[in-house]
Amino acid sequence: MKKSIPYKISPIDFDLRQLEIFCRVVELASFSKAADAVFLAQSSVSERISTLERMVGTKLIDRLGRNVVPTKSGKLLYKQAIRLLEIKKGICLEMQAFLGIKQGNVHIGGSTIPGEYILPGVIGHFREKYSHVSVTLTIGNSSEIEGKVLEGKLELGIVGSKNHHKNLVRYRLWEDELVLAIPSQHRWAKRQGVSIKELFEEPFILRKEGSGTLKIMEKYLHASGSKGMDFLDVVARFGTSTSVKEGIKGGLGVSILSSRALNTELETGILKALRIDDLPMTRSFFLITDNRRSVSPLCRAMIDFLLTTSNKNKLVKPEPVNVYN
Repeated sequence: MKKSIPYKISPIDFDLRQLEIFCRVVELASFSKAADAVFLAQSSVSERISTLERMVGTKLIDRLGRNVVPTKSGKLLYKQAIRLLEIKKGICLEMQAFLGIKQGNVHIGGSTIPGEYILPGVIGHFREKYSHVSVTLTIGNSSEIEGKVLEGKLELGIVGSKNHHKNLVRYRLWEDELVLAIPSQHRWAKRQGVSIKELFEEPFILRKEGSGTLKIMEKYLHASGSKGMDFLDVVARFGTSTSVKEGIKGGLGVSILSSRALNTELETGILKALRIDDLPMTRSFFLITDNRRSVSPLCRAMIDFLLTTSNKNKLVKPEPVNVYN
């Protein structure tokens, strides 16, 4: 009688680089975006995912037209892969801290105003001190940056609104003033301020939802006892301060913007800044980190630099919050 030969199952195997690429595909729901994120050609990403699927013996990604979604097996692998990659990151951080390494890349985020008008100069000064550190800056609205910090996609962020999420640790860095921006040829150009009532009668360009500027403006208008933002004559909503400024220059309407975003236009006389009578609007920009995650040596160097330079410039004292919790 013939002996039955037991069926031999091939062992499942993969490497960390494959898992990293797989996780980027799942998170970005796109092979092309994942390729950009991991600095590979799209064909190489597709090939590595196919290799990973062969090694684990099952399909991990469903390609539904332009949509890319994980299968049930893919969701299980993603959940565990994230844990494994976090362990790898933790080991690397411990080794860097032990060796005192100050080279590599730190990925930070900034909402529109600090991202476009403050951080580029600050990063330049940071690089003078840490010449072997490169900085990747992602710019989005305050809500987007807060979300990326909480998701672990950014090590730190600089935003213009105060989110009270329990996992966000914040430090106050710089102060800012919101002003009414108008074209230099506007009928109000020779005035220093306007009333809230007059503001409600003027065509107004509003920032999109999620903007820190929008949140602060809404808070001040509500606190003033006026009719609030619902009574503004909104003619357009734009995603960035730059596009709002272009709308003002083109005569589309007026808007409330950060004074930091208007330096060039005010110096050249293209725009003029007015204040709203009896309604001074100020805010702070906050450094935020996620207290659940380890801070890399490079990120810590950036945090220390931001806190030290903001205090040195006497803009505002940092709040007494421990960013390293």
